[in-house]
Amino acid sequence: MRERPAETAAANPTAGRPWWAANELLAFLLELVALACLFRWGFSLADNLAVRLLLGCAVLAAAIVLWALFAAPRARFRPPLAGVLAVKALVLGGSAFALYGVGHPTAAAVLGVLVVINTALSETFRRRVAPVP
Repeated sequence: MRERPAETAAANPTAGRPWWAANELLAFLLELVALACLFRWGFSLADNLAVRLLLGCAVLAAAIVLWALFAAPRARFRPPLAGVLAVKALVLGGSAFALYGVGHPTAAAVLGVLVVINTALSETFRRRVAPVP
């Protein structure tokens, strides 16, 4: 028995959309890198190890909570697009500034450019209709 196109698309949302899938994977990896950069920046703010760990974890936790509440695909609150983009700019853009703050300006610039391109492509892909196989 042959599956209908709608059933195939529902079973595999990336079918026929390899660039969308690649961009979503990049978005996930950028989010993980952002969390690591924010932790590292928070960790660098003090001299005492206990305080460093506390600050690193606090910055990390704040970013995770903010993202989970407003920017995640299954966010608890779904603000308008401008609000989601503001949270993404704060967390992802903040991670580029954090990377700069710990002494890696070139990596910060690369991260910032990747974040902007990825976010622009994500919004473009969301507005396009998926091709029917």
